[in-house]
Amino acid sequence: MAEIKNPFQSFWMGGYECTDQLNTHGNRVDFLHITSHLELINEDYKQLQTFSITTVREGIRWSQIEKEPYEYDFSTVHQMIDAGKANGVQQIWDICHFGYPDDLSPLHPHFTRRFVALCKAFATFYFSVNPDETLIVTPINEVSFISWLGGDVAGTSPYCRHNGWEVKYGLMRAYIAGVKAFKEINPATVILTTEPLVNMVPPLNATPEEILDARKQHELQFQSVDMLCGKICPELGGKPEYLDILGFNYYYNNQWVIGNFQFLGWNDRVPDPRFRLLSDLLRDAYLRYNRPIALTETSHPGVDRPVWIRQITSEIGKVLQLNIPFWGVCIYPIIDRPDWDNLKNWHHSGVWDTDSGALSDNRILHEPSAHALLESQQKLANMIR
Repeated sequence: MAEIKNPFQSFWMGGYECTDQLNTHGNRVDFLHITSHLELINEDYKQLQTFSITTVREGIRWSQIEKEPYEYDFSTVHQMIDAGKANGVQQIWDICHFGYPDDLSPLHPHFTRRFVALCKAFATFYFSVNPDETLIVTPINEVSFISWLGGDVAGTSPYCRHNGWEVKYGLMRAYIAGVKAFKEINPATVILTTEPLVNMVPPLNATPEEILDARKQHELQFQSVDMLCGKICPELGGKPEYLDILGFNYYYNNQWVIGNFQFLGWNDRVPDPRFRLLSDLLRDAYLRYNRPIALTETSHPGVDRPVWIRQITSEIGKVLQLNIPFWGVCIYPIIDRPDWDNLKNWHHSGVWDTDSGALSDNRILHEPSAHALLESQQKLANMIR
């Protein structure tokens, strides 16, 4: 497999919540508007200069640009690209971040062909306005999570229960076909996965059956990437060369006990013996796929934000010391966001908070997080290649 060069402008990145999904109530959300990022994109990008962040994750919002089948309006994306150029910001693009057009779901017979057409249209558009730039894309964000949310617990489209595998299979069929389309249009297109990195453990004093079950459930987190690489479900057309960079999303609640979903504490005075360090989880993933790694989402809500940033930085330092090609970490969200299902409940998880009202134009720097981020950048500065 051909090696790729690190395509990221900056090691530290910012992510803007861009979901356009149907929430648990069946209502469409559009977070680029709810957080005012679309309206304030130039101001948001300028604020990143304090932290020398010049690479960001953005989303095109499939449901918003394809209102009619095979008819695309990329005008908003064009404005975002122009803002990136004006501010020297490199944009990584999510093609599908949990949202599909109103007439589609991953179980629809036309889902794959529509997604492939979207990928081709976006790539053609992108290179028409950015012919000299490397295109970095995540075809579908967090397939493992969204297939569970929409396929097992009816939290979004297609609102199924106990049907997660079928939803995952449909999503990955489209994902792989989309990667093929991107690579055919421009082989230099970089594919960045963004899958949850989790640790699922048995209860204390577990039976042999519970221990085995926990191992099996833990292994399921890799199904989507295994499909992309062709390790499983080869009929979907996955290939090792379709995986360029391993992106993983990791939050405070990514480790839990099977059965009751009790979260393992990440900052307990006496650590749970079942809790695993992030550096160990990242090392295992690297050894599994032997591809460069990025932490594509991480943050913490509330007052523990700076503590989380410092702890994540410590774990990243351990990974870098192992000479693993670790290419970046994305604070996600860099600007606060509300809950998908309750838009009045803002998480206070960004480096910037917002006014608690929708379409707020007020960015409030969370000073403790800002100090922690600047300290972390300095701590890792001499380790980053």
